[in-house]
Amino acid sequence: MHYFALACDFDQTLATGAVVAKSTLAALERLLASGRKLVLVTGRQLDDLLQIFPEISLFERVIAENGAVLYRPATRETKLLAEPPPQVFLDSLRRRGVSPLAIGLVIVATEVPEDAKVLTAIRELGLELQVIYNKGAVMILPSGVNKATGVLAALSEMCVSPHNAIGIGDAENDHALLGACECGIAVANSIQTLRERADLVTSGPNGKGMEEVIDRLLLDDLRGVRNHLVRHPILMGTAADGTRVAIDSYDSSFVIAGPSSSGKSTAMIGLLERLVDNDFQVCLIDPEGDYSHLENIVTLGSSERPPNVTEIFQVLQNPKSSLIVNLLGLPLVDRPLFFAALLPKLLELRAKSGRPHWIIIDEAHHLLPRERDQNIGMIPQELTGIILITVHVDAVLEAALKSMTGIVAVGASPEETIRQFSKAVGVPPPVHGALTSRPGEAFVWLRHRPGGPLAIRIQPATSEVRRHRRKYAEGKLGPDRSFFFKGPGGKLNLRAHNLNMFIQIAEGLDDETWLHHLRHGDYSQWLREAIKDEALALEVREIEKDGKEAPQKSRTAVIEAINKRYTRAE
Repeated sequence: MHYFALACDFDQTLATGAVVAKSTLAALERLLASGRKLVLVTGRQLDDLLQIFPEISLFERVIAENGAVLYRPATRETKLLAEPPPQVFLDSLRRRGVSPLAIGLVIVATEVPEDAKVLTAIRELGLELQVIYNKGAVMILPSGVNKATGVLAALSEMCVSPHNAIGIGDAENDHALLGACECGIAVANSIQTLRERADLVTSGPNGKGMEEVIDRLLLDDLRGVRNHLVRHPILMGTAADGTRVAIDSYDSSFVIAGPSSSGKSTAMIGLLERLVDNDFQVCLIDPEGDYSHLENIVTLGSSERPPNVTEIFQVLQNPKSSLIVNLLGLPLVDRPLFFAALLPKLLELRAKSGRPHWIIIDEAHHLLPRERDQNIGMIPQELTGIILITVHVDAVLEAALKSMTGIVAVGASPEETIRQFSKAVGVPPPVHGALTSRPGEAFVWLRHRPGGPLAIRIQPATSEVRRHRRKYAEGKLGPDRSFFFKGPGGKLNLRAHNLNMFIQIAEGLDDETWLHHLRHGDYSQWLREAIKDEALALEVREIEKDGKEAPQKSRTAVIEAINKRYTRAE
């Protein structure tokens, strides 16, 4: 099950003329019986809603006043999500004769054409208030408060991710509701702009449209709609023609594979950053502690302390928290056993809540080895939302590989990596000759797409780029990776242990020593092999070719090329 909550508007969505039909109420009860939860999101004031809708207890949470008030029907508790209206504003509206005028706990409401007086009062008083329209109604709320902020507050209390929620509405103020939920639906009687924006438009109006959605949800979890959602593709990189290549964030799993130090972690950290930025919950199993330096992600376990299973699920209880499970504190032989016990519990949590949305397994050949015995039963026939990272594709459990929808091959011999994968999943290899892979590139092959592997330049994480730049610009490289200005005959021995030091020494260096290294191509070689920046190395190589007789010009050009990438403020 993917969708665990349905958030709907009241007037002209759930209700027709403020009345909810018996058949619609029956549909709500069927939805609750499936284990899903309901959230009501309305522009009405709470007292008004309680009087006209006695079945409000069907809903886990109610968001009233267009996002400003949260109500818990089970306990009858009310929580304000914004500040009440300033008295000076209310006095101004009364002096101007605004009518009708309804004042709630936070919301102030009137009707068109009284909005002109409202806007004049806001402007003259210098207040940070917004005007929201709902067909003929005019709602005034604190800036930034809307149905999206309200439903997100409700889902957070319910421990439900917006990626596992559906929003349904009919009017202008429902744009925010539909945008906050993973799937946005407009009933047939909706305004045109909402129908154009929605992922699905029902064939029936009002409550009939609600019943239609619920029946489809119970039938197949809206699978037909989910397969066409494109709001959250996972960017992998860019093809040679500039096309952005992404992997669907629904019903997909894939392998990232290649030799050691080939760029697997760079690709994965970039993906991880983009997943977390899009509010997907991720659980990354890290056998060797390679990812513990990442920011904004909780890490449990270290080289001194193994992770605690209870703590793992405490962290994952919060949909906003992603987690790295560091297994370095466990003996090597115990790590597969720990993982074998953890994975079924993660999948059970996902069955109950839809999360974690992505489970990432590093060193998959070790944690899911091809030769398994009693633990093979823990692999379901279909694994979605899984990323396997491995050096040896042919050493990974075949049952796990068969659920993968594609592979990202990095490093040397990507054609062999892809062949190993295609053999494991039982399909003809999509490549027959050698594939040329350059630093920073990968080959993506998705089984459901026609054609062979596609070469892309991997999109790195912005945090990783910053860390990479700080390391090489300001860090201290070891002697084996430092640059030594020695000059002809080895008369000097000036060590540059980072790029800043390289620039400082270069600026004061004599022309003979500078040209000696320039003519031998030493600068581009160092940038390629020690700094591992192929693009910068190529740029400097062109300077080396053209600047052999002009030391100051070439020196300035090399320094400028380095400054552009590393040492200027970002």
